[in-house]
Amino acid sequence: MVTEEVVRNMLLDVLDPEIQIDIVNLGMVYGIEVLDEGKRVRITVTLTTMGCPLFDDIKEEIIEKVSLLEGVETVDVELTFDPPWDKEMMSEEAKLVFKYLF
Repeated sequence: MVTEEVVRNMLLDVLDPEIQIDIVNLGMVYGIEVLDEGKRVRITVTLTTMGCPLFDDIKEEIIEKVSLLEGVETVDVELTFDPPWDKEMMSEEAKLVFKYLF
């Protein structure tokens, strides 16, 4: 059964290409909606910077991973900057890794 938690767990495998930390722990996932009894999933994400050229890569990987879930037929990825991403949105784990990387 496709649930928000199952989708979120799949997104743990989607890494920000520049930072190599997953988009969930980076705080880039703003919303997950499971619609039509799991056939359709809508994911709202942001980027760490507005001009980031890697959105298409991240979007494709999100679609690829979530489409692996049984029953999922459509994955919609919506980009938003409201609210803008901030370091404080990261999990404590990601903040620790980020601190050592940068």
